[in-house]
Amino acid sequence: MAELLGFRARGHAVGLLAPALAKIFSEATRHGLARATVAEKRWAFPFEVVRTVRWLRAFRADVVNTHSSRDGWIVGLAARLARTPLVIRSRHIDVEYPHVWISRHAFTQLCDHVITTSDKISGHLRECFSLPPERVSTVATGIDLQKFHPAVAPAELALAGGLSEAPLVGMISVLRSWKGHATFFAAARQLREQGRRINFVVVGAGNPVEAYQAMARAAGVGGFVTFTGHREDVPELLRALNVLVIPSTQHEGVPQIGLQALACQTPVVGSDCGGIPEIIRDGETGRIFPAGNAPMLAATIARALEQPEASRQMAARGRELVERCYSRDTMLDVIEEIYRRYLR
Repeated sequence: MAELLGFRARGHAVGLLAPALAKIFSEATRHGLARATVAEKRWAFPFEVVRTVRWLRAFRADVVNTHSSRDGWIVGLAARLARTPLVIRSRHIDVEYPHVWISRHAFTQLCDHVITTSDKISGHLRECFSLPPERVSTVATGIDLQKFHPAVAPAELALAGGLSEAPLVGMISVLRSWKGHATFFAAARQLREQGRRINFVVVGAGNPVEAYQAMARAAGVGGFVTFTGHREDVPELLRALNVLVIPSTQHEGVPQIGLQALACQTPVVGSDCGGIPEIIRDGETGRIFPAGNAPMLAATIARALEQPEASRQMAARGRELVERCYSRDTMLDVIEEIYRRYLR
């Protein structure tokens, strides 16, 4: 949506192809964008390709940018058949490709250029598919610096632990197995066993929340973790946190929540997974711990709370980094230049 609305504001015609039940499809409807559905059922693949060819021709698309695996195949193939001048494949997470000889087609014949959100993902794709450096670009998701700002008023939360005036440490992410919630709960238990008065919060939806509530109870911290579900007031939530934790164990590119936290000058503790250290630079813009290591996470959270001035300075440098390199306008400038380079 940041790309769609940003490019529309710059005078380009934009449209969306997505499953009808996807949140982005309803958002596109709300913003009055041109749009069409893409079915997710495998048996519908050939029919979706034909429908998409017709839509792309009617829309007269100059650029197609696919953002997930299935649309990379459906829309990538349709774009080739529709003779769309430029096809981009964007990758947001770092995954393995067990059938390289098949996946190679999606990153070569079915696209002209690859955009990733982190240098680590870019390097992996260049190595895996023998892509020349000029065909792969790293462009992290740009942040709206007006929306994510340290002057935002913090959200008010009804906390499960009931510890008034206690620091608030939390995660804000989709509920996925690789996001590291188990590590977070284990670290929370250790901090509680050390006698530290800390409130914990988990924000987000995805997998059934009951499984994560059970995970917190099994770790012995069920009564001290607040689960909010999906929330739209992310800037306010970030300003309410004393520490944001990003304990991902795999797949992570440059996490958008990390950039949003830095923009809000919220202290961040992140794992050394994927592209996290590219923005949470240890000792400079935040603190890093070994992925999956709960004792080290607990110690790093404690250090972030015990050294408020150092944490504040790191957060301030984080805001400067986002302003310099990761604003929404910077993202649009870089992507637009890639488009123009090919379309010349």
